[in-house]
Amino acid sequence: MCDQGPDREHWRRKFGHAFRGVKTAFRGQSSFFVHYFFAAAVVAAAVVLQVSLVEASVLLLCIAGVLVAEMFNTALEHLAKAVTEEYHPAVKAALDVGSGGVLMAAVGAVLVGLLIFGPRLLALLW
Repeated sequence: MCDQGPDREHWRRKFGHAFRGVKTAFRGQSSFFVHYFFAAAVVAAAVVLQVSLVEASVLLLCIAGVLVAEMFNTALEHLAKAVTEEYHPAVKAALDVGSGGVLMAAVGAVLVGLLIFGPRLLALLW
């Protein structure tokens, strides 16, 4: 068997950087708590309301999409702070666009949630 030491170490480093990035994002942003709370609520509702495998997959993709959007926005915020602490209209615009991306991902996830959970919840109420 061929030793792939340097290549294997390369991938370990890459995953190490990635996990450190996830840790940094989750510890540094209070909005992740809100996203986690709603993600947990969605998973619990999916279990209780017995969604199909396809519906569960769509819900998980929505959760991942919102978290990824939040992580990119967090990266953009860190980069902006590294570049300048002073007000700059272009930096403000970039940060606003990043926040808007998170908002759009969250609104899309809510709409998907309504499509999947709405009929089930209405059936329980009527």
